[in-house]
Amino acid sequence: MKQSTNDNRAMRLLASSAEEEAERLRREAEVIREQARQLEEALGENRRSSSYQRDDDITTAVMEKEEDEGCSLKNKKVLVVGANGRLGSMVCRYLLRNNPDTEVVAAVHYVGEASTRGYGRLSYEVGAEDGRGQIGAAWSEERDATFMYTDEMASYNLRNLRVIDVELLDPVQCMTITEDCDSVIWCATDFNGNKPRAVSGLDIAFLFRAVAAPTKGRVEIEGIQNILGGLKNGKRNKRWRNENNDQQKGGPVSFVLISSAPDALDDFVTPFGDFIALKRDGERILREQFPSISYTILQMAKYDENFVDEGLEVKLEEAIESRSSIDGDQITGRKKNERNRRINRRDAARAACNALTDENLFEKTVQVYTVER
Repeated sequence: MKQSTNDNRAMRLLASSAEEEAERLRREAEVIREQARQLEEALGENRRSSSYQRDDDITTAVMEKEEDEGCSLKNKKVLVVGANGRLGSMVCRYLLRNNPDTEVVAAVHYVGEASTRGYGRLSYEVGAEDGRGQIGAAWSEERDATFMYTDEMASYNLRNLRVIDVELLDPVQCMTITEDCDSVIWCATDFNGNKPRAVSGLDIAFLFRAVAAPTKGRVEIEGIQNILGGLKNGKRNKRWRNENNDQQKGGPVSFVLISSAPDALDDFVTPFGDFIALKRDGERILREQFPSISYTILQMAKYDENFVDEGLEVKLEEAIESRSSIDGDQITGRKKNERNRRINRRDAARAACNALTDENLFEKTVQVYTVER
């Protein structure tokens, strides 16, 4: 009986002790939960504050980006027509080296001239030939060709370059290559020296077409019309997709036409008309037939790499034919000076690229030079 009483007492003590321990644990748990709640609230405030700050930062960054971009080439696609020519290849180089966020589409064409066959001039100018490559012998197991950019080529931005073949006298091809383009720099010409390419390249089909149809077969005329038509159609399709056009966004000018100043080259008669007259016809097509396309026309002075340094200040002067207020004596004096104007092609390429974003040149025709001799 006494043993049973002791056992009951022990059990009660154990139960009491267990309850006390449980109560202690509950109090500790409550303290821990309260601390956890406080910590969560603190973290929540920081998280919300941080989130609001990030949203503000993002909004500010977007606004700053829009302000900084303004009339810029960032995330734009620029088509360079005549990209394998002496000036066109330099335009591609300048665009790539100075606009790392711009896609450059180099449109090339050749008709068999040995000196410019393929894309050799463009490849050399943009630095693609600085890469290292190899190809195994046909009978070897490792006969795959490889090409590797060197570290020195990082600034070339060749990842942004796309080269395409185009026949400018084919409107379908022109429509295709301009479909997604924001801007075009026109560096193409129908002439190789003083010979039409149809003649110098012995392309009988295009020569016959040019002679048979006065408004056909000339890059200066039909080629410009085809590219402008494709560009106009592409921009119209963007509007149909509810996209704002570039000019509304303050984007780059749509078309930069590289032409020749009246006295930059000796005029000569071609099977299709006077050379300078063809250049002026191309300018009129751009100004008058495509009013929805924003443009800048650059009449380049005589190119001279032998005696004119590059990196000089580019001078712009409104063309005589676009200034109604100038009198006869002024025109005579201007023309005398214009005969002596020169420009290095690299500076001409720089001027062409900068014209894309120079709002002061929108809808203007200007003569471009660096020195007068």
